[in-house]
Formats: sequence, C-alpha cells, structure tokens
Amino acid sequence: MKNPDFIHLRARSTYSLLEGSLHFKQIAELCHEYNIPAIGLTDSNNLFGALEFSEYMATSGIQPIVGCTINLNFNNDTVDNKAVGVTELSKVCLLAKNNNGYKNLMKISSNSYNLQNAIIPFVNIDYLIKNNEDLIILTGGLEGFIGKDLLANKNDDAFQKLKLIKNTFNDRVYIEIQRHLAVGESLIEDRQLNMAYDMDIPIVATNNIFFKTKNDFESNDALRCIAESDYVANENRFRLTSENYFKSPIDMKELFLDLPEAINNTIEIAIRCIERPMTRDPILPKFTDNIKTNENYKKFDNESDILIDIAKSGLSNRIKQFGISDNYTISDYEKRLENELKIIIDMDYPGYFLIVSEIINWSKDHKIPVGPGRGSGAGSLVAWSLSITDLDPIKFGLVFERFLNPYRISMPDFDIDFCPDRRDEVINHIRDHYGHDKVAQIITFGKLQSRAVLRDVGRVLQMPYNQVDRLCKLVPNNPANPMTLSEAIESEKNLQTARDEDEMVDKLLKIGVSLEGLNRHASTHAAGVVIGDRPLVELVPLYRDPRTEIPVTQFNMKWAEQAGLVKFDILGLKTLTVISECVKQLISIDINLDIQLIPLNDIPTLKLFKDGETSGVFQFESPGMKDLLVKAQPENFDDLIALVALFRPGPMENIPKYLASKHGKEEPEKLHELIEPIIAETYGVVIYQEQVIQIAQKLSGFSAGEADLLRRAMGKKIKSEMDAQRDKFISGAAENGVDRKRSEYIFNLVDKFAGYGFNKAHSAAYALIAYQTAYLKANYPLAFMSALLTLDIGNADKLANFVSETKRMNIAILPPSINSSNIDFRIEGKSIRFSLAALKNVGNQSVKYICEERDENGEYKSVTDFISRIDPHFVNKRSFESLICAGAFDGMEKNRAKLFKNIELLLSEANRIFNKKHDGQADIFGNLEDSPENQFILSDTKNWDEITRLNNEFNSIGTYISGHPLDSYSTYFKKQRVSFWVDFKENVLTKSHKEARLAGIIINRMDRRGKTGRNYSFIKFSDSSDEYETVVFSDILNKYSDILVVGNTVIVKVEAELESERIRLKINDVQIIDSELCRNLDEGEANNAMPIEQNVTKPLVSEEHEKKIFRIVLKEDASIEEVVSKLVVDSGSSIIYIAFYDKKLKKQIELKLGDYFLFNQKIEADIISIPGIVSVDNVN
Repeated sequence: MKNPDFIHLRARSTYSLLEGSLHFKQIAELCHEYNIPAIGLTDSNNLFGALEFSEYMATSGIQPIVGCTINLNFNNDTVDNKAVGVTELSKVCLLAKNNNGYKNLMKISSNSYNLQNAIIPFVNIDYLIKNNEDLIILTGGLEGFIGKDLLANKNDDAFQKLKLIKNTFNDRVYIEIQRHLAVGESLIEDRQLNMAYDMDIPIVATNNIFFKTKNDFESNDALRCIAESDYVANENRFRLTSENYFKSPIDMKELFLDLPEAINNTIEIAIRCIERPMTRDPILPKFTDNIKTNENYKKFDNESDILIDIAKSGLSNRIKQFGISDNYTISDYEKRLENELKIIIDMDYPGYFLIVSEIINWSKDHKIPVGPGRGSGAGSLVAWSLSITDLDPIKFGLVFERFLNPYRISMPDFDIDFCPDRRDEVINHIRDHYGHDKVAQIITFGKLQSRAVLRDVGRVLQMPYNQVDRLCKLVPNNPANPMTLSEAIESEKNLQTARDEDEMVDKLLKIGVSLEGLNRHASTHAAGVVIGDRPLVELVPLYRDPRTEIPVTQFNMKWAEQAGLVKFDILGLKTLTVISECVKQLISIDINLDIQLIPLNDIPTLKLFKDGETSGVFQFESPGMKDLLVKAQPENFDDLIALVALFRPGPMENIPKYLASKHGKEEPEKLHELIEPIIAETYGVVIYQEQVIQIAQKLSGFSAGEADLLRRAMGKKIKSEMDAQRDKFISGAAENGVDRKRSEYIFNLVDKFAGYGFNKAHSAAYALIAYQTAYLKANYPLAFMSALLTLDIGNADKLANFVSETKRMNIAILPPSINSSNIDFRIEGKSIRFSLAALKNVGNQSVKYICEERDENGEYKSVTDFISRIDPHFVNKRSFESLICAGAFDGMEKNRAKLFKNIELLLSEANRIFNKKHDGQADIFGNLEDSPENQFILSDTKNWDEITRLNNEFNSIGTYISGHPLDSYSTYFKKQRVSFWVDFKENVLTKSHKEARLAGIIINRMDRRGKTGRNYSFIKFSDSSDEYETVVFSDILNKYSDILVVGNTVIVKVEAELESERIRLKINDVQIIDSELCRNLDEGEANNAMPIEQNVTKPLVSEEHEKKIFRIVLKEDASIEEVVSKLVVDSGSSIIYIAFYDKKLKKQIELKLGDYFLFNQKIEADIISIPGIVSVDNVN
C-alpha cells in the first residue's frame, strides 16, 4: 500500500451507537480492497472501540488513526448542563497525533460524560483549550460550528470561533469540506473556503462514513430512526444521505477534483498521526499506599512481608478453628503455605492477594455475606489463610498451581460472590479506600438480537404490531443455542412464505439481517470493577452510566484489561442472601446457627440429595440434576463435588461410566498403582482438571506448573504442543518404571477426559454453597422456604414453583393478610404467611407504608379504618384491587366482590380524609377529630362464585393459595376417569402405570425448535394437587395449538416415561373442558346426567342428533355391561351398535341395542374412558 491517493479520516463504527453500521473487520477489508494504508476512527462522543480498533488495524497491516467526534459548547457560562441541547452544540472532530494527544483525548471524552445532569455529552470550550495539546481538530461539516453559524448567516460568530480555535491549535486545525449532497453544504462551501484562505488555515476533504455501500443507506436510516424513536416515513427529521458510505479513493479524488489540496491533506494528517494506543502489562495499585494509618503494617517495608505475616497468622487461626485434614500434619500445611507464598512473591502478586483479602475481610466485618470461593482460586492455601476463601484446599485435594504457577502468564483472578443486595456497599468501600478517581466499573454493550431487531425495525417501518409479533415468534428463542435471523429465515418455511408474499415483510427481514449484531446500547457489567494505581482517566477513557454515579470504563472487559487495568469480579449471588435471610429467620425464633460450622455428613441433608428433593437448592434444582442425584445416590460431600462438575455439557458424557463404576455395575479401570489414589475418589473416571495435573506429577514427574501446561495443551488440542507433551509424559513415566505401552495408554485416556475436565476448586466451592442450602432445607424447612420465597418476590414463575414445593413439603401457606403479612414471607407457627409485597401491582413502598402504619398505630380494625389511615399516594387503585382479590381484607370483610365494587368510593373517601387530615395539621388550635362524616355505607353485592374468586386470586398472587378451580370438578373428573397428578405420579412410581388422563389449567407454555427444525413445547399445568410439566411434540402441537394456550382448562392423555424415579410426560391427546358443564355436573347428582344436560346452556356439542348411528368397538375382554350403563335412554334419535369378538363363535359380532339413546360428546368421552374400548365411530 505505497503512495496512497487518499485517507479516510471520519469512519464511524458500530460503537457509534445506533448510528454506525460498520464492524472493524469490514473497515479493514474495505481498506485492503481500496489500497488505503491508514484509516481514522471518529465515533460519536466516545472512544469505546479505540484500543480494539488500534490493535485490529495494526494486526491487519493498516495504520490506525484514533479520534473522536465531540459536541463542543462555546458558552462557558452555562449554568444548567441539563438545558444544553443540540442547537447549542457543534460537532467537531479530534484526532490524536501521538500518545500525549491520546491521553488528552481520553480526558476530553471522559469529561463529556462526567458533566453533572447533562443529557447530551458535551465539552466546554475552556476544557478543550486546556487539554488541546497534540490533538488535531477538524471543524466539522454542516453540524460543525462554522457550518451552523454560516447557515444561520452568523458569519462574524463563525469567524470569532474559528479565530479562537486557530489561536489554540495553531497549525493543528483543518477546515473540513464535505460533499454528501446534503441540503446546505453547497450554501456554505464558498464561505468556508474564503475563511480558510483568509486565515491561512488548510482545508481537508472528508466523508462522514456511517455504512459500507450506497445500498446500505436504507438500513442505516432505519437504525437512526430506532435511535430517535422516529418513523422512516417521517420526512421532517434529520437524515443522512446515501453518500455517507465508504467511498473509494478514486471516488473521493473525482469528487474533489477542484480541490486537490483537500485530498492531499488527508495524507498529511495521517503522517502526523503516526503513533497509536498500545496495550499494557497489568498495573496494580500499591497496597502499601493505602495502609499508612494501619499500625499493624507500619513495621513492614513491602507488600511481600505483609503478605507473609498475615498468611502465617491466618493459617494458624484457621487450623485452630477447623483443624487439619486426615493424614496430614501441621508441617504439611506450613510447607505448602511457604511454597505458595514463594510463587506469589516471585510473580510479584502479593499486592493482588492483599487487596482481595482486604475487600473480603472488610465485607465480612460488616456482616455482608460472602461466598466460600469461586473458580480455581479456591485451590490456594494462602487464600484460605487470608479468609479470601472458606475451603481447606488440602482437605479437598485442590491444586494451587491450577490457579497460579510460573508458567501461567495471565493475571490470577479471584471471582468473589457477594450478597447482591449489599454489593454496592462493597464497591463504595473500594472507592473510598483506593480513591474515587482510581476505581470504576466496566462497560458492556447490548446488541441488536434477532427478535429484538425485528421489533425495532417493524416499529420504525410502522408495520402492525400483531404482524411483527407473529413474525418474531417464528424466530426460535433458545438462549443456550441462539439462532441468527439469517439462520431462522433459512430454516423456517413460514418466514419464507411471509417474505415471499408481502413486500413489507421482505423489507423488514432484509433490514433486520443487515442490522443484527450491531451495538444497541451501553450499560454496566454485572461484576467487573477495576482499580488503578493512578487516576483511571490517564489509562482509559471513562463513561457515565445514567443509572449509577460510579464511573464506567469506556472499554469493555477484554480491552480494559488490555489497557493494563486489573479486574476484580464483585459478583452478586442471590443464594448467599437466601442463606443469610434464612439464618435471620432462625434468629427470630431463637435459633442461632453458624452456617460455616455445619457438619458435612448430616444424614437428613444427604437423604434430601439422594431423594432428589432439591428444589431451591443451589446448583441442584434442575430436573436433569435431580434425575442425576437419584441415579448417583451421593453418600458424602465428595460425591456432590463430582456431580457439580459432571452436570455440564461435555463432562456429561462421563456420567454413565461414573455411575456404573460407583454402583459396582462396572469395575473401575486400574490404570496404574501410582495414580490409583488420584482417581479413586471419582471411581476411575478423570473428572477434574486437577486430576490431570496430579497424574502428570505422580506418574511422569512433572512439576505442578509443567502439569498445568499439559492440562492446557490437552484442552486446546494443538498437535505440535500435544506431540511434545506426549514425549515428555512418556519419558517421565519411564523414569518411574512405567512401560511405554501403559504410559501411552494412560496419556491417551487422560487426554480424552481432559477435554471435558472441570475445575474441581470451583466445583467444591459451589458444592459447599449447595450443601449449605440443602442443610437448611432439610433441617429448618420453614425458615428456608420462607427465605427462598422472600428472595423471589419479584419473580412470579419462581414464586409459584416454590409455593408448590412448600405445599409438597406439607408446610401450609397462609393467605396474605393486611394485619398479619409483611414485606417478607414470615414464619407463623408451623406455617408461612404470604408476603404483601409478592402481590402483583403492590410495590415495596406501598407495603412498607402499610406495615409501618400498622406497627406504629395498631392493627387495622376494618376496611374503613384502613382507608382512614392510609396515604392514597401509597395505595392506588391497582394496588387496592390486588389486595382485595388476594384476600388481604378477608379478616375484616369476606365479601371480596363488595369491596371490589366499592373501590372508587373507598379511594375517594381515603383521599377526602387524607386531605382533611393534612389541612388539619396546619390548624394551630388542635388535631382533626373524628366526625360522623367519616362514616359511609358500602353498596352490597353478591360475593364472587368460587371460580371467579380463585381466578382473581391467581391473577393477583400468581398462584392458588386458598383453593383451586379444579376442586369443584371432582365429580366430572371421576366420571371421566381423570386422575390428579400426585395420584398418577404415585401409580407410575409404585405400579408402573404408564398412561392416564390428567386435567389441568395451562399456566405456562415454552415453544422450542428441535435440531431437525420441528417444533415442540413444554407446557406447565396446575391441578388441585400440584403443578406438572409435559412435552408436546409437533404432531399433537399442530393439531391442538389453539387449545393449548395459557389459561385454558383441558384434559390431556399423557404417556409417562420413568427414568430412575424421574417421570417425563408426553401428551398424546387433548380435550378442552367445558367449565359450565363440569360445574353443573358437580352441583347435581353424579349419576343423574339427563336433567343436568338439559340445563347446560353451552354444551360441548349439539344435544340432538337426527337418526345418527354410532358403532362402539370393544376388545374381547371389555365389559358390555359397563358400556350399557353409560348410555341414557331418550327420545333422541341416536342408534347404537356394539361390535365385539365372540370367543365361542370365534368371529366378530355386531349387535343393535333395542332403544334410541341420547348420545353427546360427554357420553362418548365416558365410553371411550372404559378399559377395552377400541373406538366409537359415527357410521352415517
């Protein structure tokens, strides 16, 4: 790429959020295509991609020029930053000449986001002047300060501003000339040129690039409409032109044929911007800089001495509290500590360990729940001694070198779990301790995904919502295996048909495909926090997330680390809050429990695991994991560690072998006596990465660091590395007396397992949290379920599941009560009282107000007392409705319908009384007194019937508490031989019954697409005994899709498959229930169908048939008498034949019954349910 003709200086990438459509890969490809040796990136108001762009282009052989388009405010006297709008701001482009210019660019970009209350990021002119060194400024086109002023005929203003800029930047200012065919460009160009020549300022030709080719204009225009919440059809909006694409140098030279110096100056600028941002090695703050006031550390000169001192005293304390592992001595612990300390100090990481230790111990001192460990860091004895982790790595066979060793070039990384409710306290402590300007969180970018991009584009194209919604639902939604829009179109025939039949759909899909994967918005990473040794703005540009006051790096996690920042993962784990809440609940009933001291061999806890009753137990809640528990029958904590590691994609392949060996069905393979102790705990199966390391050490004499290299090589499967490692493994084994054939076999076997091996340290840490939750559930079920319910108050689906689980455990759930319920679920005797905050449309603030008023002034005596004491601002109509429907006022008024009917009156009175009280507070002569006018009469009405009451209750609570709608159908279900789920479940488990007819209300449906492209669904039902889930495959799903919708009450014919005590249900047939018929039947005599049928106003089918003929075909062992007993003699005109095989005559017999019969769908269903019925056919 020699002798370039032109250099683009104004490219926007996808980091220009909802403006730019180009990825860095596309930019590099275009540069190569057009032989452009350098390229300038000037994303709008940010440096989000600066370092990534620099590295990507340099690697691609292209010189990166890093810049930024900023909003410049010339009015330094602005008082209210929030009032600064687009009209007051001018867009200018800044390019970094060198590293110093890049530092100033980072400061300017950071400053634009850190102005308090500013809605639009901007920079004041005085700040730009102060930090202009080594920056080149391009004046902008129509949106620049010259362009805007010239268009407004403010020529003098333009001149004065340009004069200020020139005096500041000297020879580093260029007047931009742009030719996008935009309205206004031709009106100002001559005046721009005159100013340039008059003031001796060079000109430069630029093209604002937002998309790849002219053909991409339409999709980019839609993208900008998404950003502006506007419509493509709206002509009264700002829009680009089709010229804002990546033009070739030939096109640009031709476009500026009359201004060759403007083209040449692009090359001059590229030459001036020769330096680029570079990556850095990790930069850690000095721990000693922050301990000057700590008397314990003043005697030490360096971080290493501090670490040694704290680790040794910490280990001593740990041993005193927990003892040592069997078969080890204190000396063993001390030697391992010394070895770890040597590696940590040699690798210069004492400060890192001390920083993490300080964060965790401060949190523990402030009663913030912290996890026992996470990831490979749990394998460090130093970490255990510093109380960073709570697992003795020697006791559980964890390997330090999996976390850190001399061969490992990446930073150690402690991921730390905290109670999510108090995570912000931890981050604020870090800021206070190390300095607010040295701590930030990390940015993350949300992208336009397949379904979301269709909805966005459909909205700006003004397509009907229902049409777009139907199209979106045709795109498979599987987070575990997401499908792109292009893949969905290719595999989904209905999408193809819709595209081919409707031009707008075709347009929607084309635009959607072109925009999918672009960055949509910026937000804050859930965990990452970085700490610098200097103000962070000197290392990375900063951003301000509107939802937090804490600065955020403009680089994402990967590139923040590449910039030299060390990331600390401050994660939120809700299970820790559950455990903490459960312990608090126990304290409320005078039980004090230290969760760290519970025994790891508790029999009830292990039984809970063996029985698979692990709903709500961390890591063990899924149906698949429950299934594995029942199959595995874990006998100790080590078994639980193994199961956590095994139940993952990849390692799952080892489950059959593990189970067979564990249960003695298969003899564990004897590999070699040297390594038998290593694989014995996992029954001969290599499950853990640590086992690979230990095998290489023991069998082949590898050091721990070398063994970790082997493990990584096995994971990567790079042939050259594997060949070298194989030779070393075999030769090392030979020195230990292992013959070549055996060592080769072991290497190949370990290699096979190692590809799926899991980190045992992480498994152990998470198994410990799982065990703690299971221990609480097994030994303190009331407190545990109460805590579990409390922590999922905002999740209706989980709440319903846990309510169901609570009932299964024979723990009563007491309904919500205005006088007994609180914000949380609470233990009440041997039951759990439902939370008011769990009701829909009743927020925490409302409940807090209701409870505080009650606690301060006594229980509410009546509904009128309630409304006379509340602030209507806290209890609005929707929350009042929800409280009534949930039965929260049942203790005062049983007639929910009456309260519901009078809501307007009650709220009106509440407002009147509140306002009068408020006025009365201003009365210096005394308080407002009760008066007769506070009394009012509620109009009466009939209470809701049971079904209405329960449905309203469900809509308010999200589950059924006081009863179930199917309770009233018992007679109908009995006649129809419909089973309840719990009964059928028991029959499947004990009698191996495989088929049944079950009833249920559909409460959830999840549609999926299989690998073959066929649809299937998981459908969740609720009956009066429990909730259950079934799978429905495409044949049944297509046939009954309109019936299998949430809210419908149906009878399903299911087939059960039993696998190790776990039941899977498949639907083979569906029948919708006529609710009114069922209720009428239950209200009358069960065997007196005729009069009831006459009263049915909406029968399933017509009651009368004119001379219809039905044939009932029976198996030879079916009961004819039972068939006849189901028929009702009537003057109707249905003729019945029965056909069966006569054993004596050895032939098929068909008999006509002597009378005419009533024959409707209900009677037909009764007959079909009789064992031995082959079919019922209409033979007219």
